[in-house]
Amino acid sequence: MKSNAAACFFRRMLSLAVLIAVPALAAPPSGHPSPAQARDMLLPDQPPSASELANEGTVLEAIHANEFTYLHVAQGDNKTWIAAQKMEIVPGTRIRYEDGAVMQNFYSKLLKRTFPSVMFINHLLVTAQP
Repeated sequence: MKSNAAACFFRRMLSLAVLIAVPALAAPPSGHPSPAQARDMLLPDQPPSASELANEGTVLEAIHANEFTYLHVAQGDNKTWIAAQKMEIVPGTRIRYEDGAVMQNFYSKLLKRTFPSVMFINHLLVTAQP
């Protein structure tokens, strides 16, 4: 009787192991990236090249805060504010930068200032120093 109970227990555990293992062995849907491809897409090793950065302009003003540097940038007749990771940059510097998340009427508590619009970006490339 004990061996019958043990055999039943063993069969149940084996069935449970198979049920757990089968989904793990299933292939991803067609067109789905592999884990390595997904990692490379989400966490690229290289920053974007200048040609991959859609915007170009000249820094008019740089204001440093705790984590960010706010840059007033001229693109022809248009002027815009962008915020990037804190960096040393001076007015007159030519830059290229990506599109980012735009916040309207953004109030900086640290600077005690409201920006009409600020685009927060991850990548910026200096193309020419003054």
